[in-house]
Amino acid sequence: MKTIKSYIRKSIYGAILGSMTLATVSCDNILDTKPQGVFSAEQIGNDEAIDLMTAAYATLLCHYFGNNESFAGPINNWVIDLRSDDALKGGDGITMEAYMHQLEIGNVMNDSPILDFKWRNNCYSVARCNTAIRAIAAASNLSSEDQQSFIAEMKTLRAYYNFDMYRLFEKFPYIDEDANPSEVRADQYTRAEIVDMIRKDLRDAYDILPAKQSQAGRFNKYVAASILAKVAIYESDWAEVEKYAGFVISSGQYDLYPNFLDMSKPEMNNTYESIMAVQFSSANSPNQYNFCNCLNCTYNFLDADHTTTAYGNGDDFYLASQDLVNAFRTDASGLPYLDGTQNSENIDKADYAGNVDPRLDFTLGRIGMPWRGYEYTEHWCRNLALYGQYSGKKPYPSPDSPYVETGIVPWGASSLNCILIRYADVMLMKAEALIEQNKQLDEARNLINQVRSKAARSVDPSYSPIDIDPTKAHYAVGQYPASGWSQDYARRAVRHERRVELAMEGHRWFDLVRWNTAVETVNKYYQFESQFQPYYSGAHLSASDIYFPVPLSQIENGGDLYK
Repeated sequence: MKTIKSYIRKSIYGAILGSMTLATVSCDNILDTKPQGVFSAEQIGNDEAIDLMTAAYATLLCHYFGNNESFAGPINNWVIDLRSDDALKGGDGITMEAYMHQLEIGNVMNDSPILDFKWRNNCYSVARCNTAIRAIAAASNLSSEDQQSFIAEMKTLRAYYNFDMYRLFEKFPYIDEDANPSEVRADQYTRAEIVDMIRKDLRDAYDILPAKQSQAGRFNKYVAASILAKVAIYESDWAEVEKYAGFVISSGQYDLYPNFLDMSKPEMNNTYESIMAVQFSSANSPNQYNFCNCLNCTYNFLDADHTTTAYGNGDDFYLASQDLVNAFRTDASGLPYLDGTQNSENIDKADYAGNVDPRLDFTLGRIGMPWRGYEYTEHWCRNLALYGQYSGKKPYPSPDSPYVETGIVPWGASSLNCILIRYADVMLMKAEALIEQNKQLDEARNLINQVRSKAARSVDPSYSPIDIDPTKAHYAVGQYPASGWSQDYARRAVRHERRVELAMEGHRWFDLVRWNTAVETVNKYYQFESQFQPYYSGAHLSASDIYFPVPLSQIENGGDLYK
């Protein structure tokens, strides 16, 4: 059986890519096209339609022309997380990929490659979705039911890309299958009009899509519901968040992982919490490796001579801040410091005497602690003096996993999927919706406590590979009691839970923006973190820099469309 992960028919892939590269001006000359070498309506049956959709799903790799485009403009948005209080650029120093450093210190420039990569990746991907929608809609060899379902998949995928643009850029062209891209201006629609079109596509798709798909990676109705909940929560439409997150939860198709480490095991792909995931493979073309994260792989030298590595040495980008690490501190009851005092003491050594949430050691490397069965030492850190020790762990299985390719470029490459929406995220979205409506607060507390229970039961030193060490760390993660569970306290609890549960997965910046706390939080973070990263001295985030401008290259290529 063909799956989205392992099979992309080259003739279709090439035909569709070719149909996007001969255009005139806007979106980097790829959206206004005349089809070249594509199927006629009479030639498209079920197999051909799936091939067209597979080519569209392949856009989730963000791997069109070069590795850096996938790395610096990735679908998982780790690079956008550098704008938050969670993450540091990492690498060798501030001059390495200096445009990322500029973004990290609040300096948004319209000629940044990040803006251009994100714009192009999303535009290319929307174009491929529209190509598939037009072809499937015109097909004469498909049943009406299949036609509608296939188009619903593509509209769901397109909605995700447009939502990504919506969260990043203040203005952008909204282009559907009927539009002429050479005529769509960046200011043609208001943001309110665009988000309404995104939500309509998703609502319609939810009503049409099946509850389950036979092929891994294809979208079902709960993917549409989960994306719709994300769009609604960004708009503070709490009733719609509650409704669609509730649909996912009540479906019975998803559950929390038995152990927090499970999300980093390729053998657990497409199970439990996996709702929307990019399907990666180490068995096919290297283009299907997770280039989004490969350059972020830790240095992982196993010896002081730097001759042996666990994965093949990565470039050690995307490290956690001390501010994030301190967020994992817990008190004697295993509860977080929601009063703002988490930074009164730093978790900076493996022998830190206080309690910590075990998710810390499943999320980040700490010197002296286990890393997938190995000891994480200072030799795993590329620039310890500048960026510290906290390399991200989630995208990397055990180096001993049969699903990992070692000793080759890219580093840490494996068939581990990249989950864009997982079940814990949806549970916390529903909890937040209930809290903001000040209703069913006990149900919200139960949802949050279920997520915390997963963390608590993950303190199992026998679970392989070894990723925690109870002899060195005092792990404590408790349940929120009913006493004192007010709306204000619950709001602080769910916001904290999102930070530690979803840490280093590319969500934090967007949460800060929708909570309207980005400027205050990040500027306070700069002041605290500057004692560890001196380059933060003088860094500042302004409200006018929350959303990106149209990239300079697109203005230059787009004639009058984007001016």
